[in-house]
Parts: sequence; structure tokens; C-alpha cells
Amino acid sequence: MSRRVVIDSLAFAVEGRSLRGELPLSTLSRLLDLLTDPDGSLTYGIDGGLGPRNRSQLVVKVDGVVSLCCQRCLEPLEYPLQLCSLLEFVDSDSDLTQDELEDDSRDFLPAQKELDVALLIEDEILLALPAAPRHEDCVLPGGGRASAVESPFSVLAGLKGKA
Repeated sequence: MSRRVVIDSLAFAVEGRSLRGELPLSTLSRLLDLLTDPDGSLTYGIDGGLGPRNRSQLVVKVDGVVSLCCQRCLEPLEYPLQLCSLLEFVDSDSDLTQDELEDDSRDFLPAQKELDVALLIEDEILLALPAAPRHEDCVLPGGGRASAVESPFSVLAGLKGKA
């Protein structure tokens, strides 16, 4: 997707349109700072339709792998993305009931005549990434060396029986 793709969110949803494509990671400027490798791309799909109360909605799906930095060992971490977000469009916050505001299965956005698809996808990715990505089985940098050094308190263990 080298050119900017813009959709009218309400018309796209009401007409039940679909959009599929590939998005190079290097074009996602806000995401680049979090990546250890900007090469590669993500596949996406956007399907429009009508939801409850005849509200326009989009189902946004993103698949691929991004390379993040492990916050424990500082090595690259391949993080698989398999996002599926349900976005409903509203005119204002006053259109929402309390139950809808508390429902975590969908998100609400203001309806837009010009919705940038790449920015929407980038927003969904940023919301899905962990705050502190890390491997499940890595150690702190230099963690292997610490076990070989004798503890300064080991001398106290020798004095324990001499009192």
C-alpha cells in the first residue's frame, strides 16, 4: 500500500464494502520507534457492515509478525499479531448507553468522511502491543555471570557456628 487509502467510514459500512491489502512496516511512522527491524509487512482486512441499532461498523483484522525489543534481555523478540477489532461509528458520546461504554468487546469512534486506513491500522496495532514486551524464558543481561561470583554474605555463613 504505497499510496494513501482513505474511506468514508459511514458509506463503506452501509454499503458492506471490504478492503484487503498489505501494509509495509516502514510506512508506520509511530510504530517504527518500537521495532528492532522495520522490514516486512502486515496483511489487513477491513469489512464494513451494520451492527446493533443500525450503527455503521468496521471489522479490522491485521496479521503478521513485528520485531520488538525484549525489555528484560534487550534482544529482538518476534511478536505475532493476529488482531480482530470491532469498531462502531457514532455521532457523539451522548449516543452511547452506559452498557455500551462498559462493553470491552467493541470500540466506538466518531464517524469520519475521510478515514485514513493506514492510520487506523497503526492505531489498532499500537493498542494491541504489550507495554513491556519480553521473552518468556530469558535472563537479565549479565545474569549468567552473577551466579559465578561469590556472595559477600557467604562469609557470614562461616561465622555462624563459631559464636
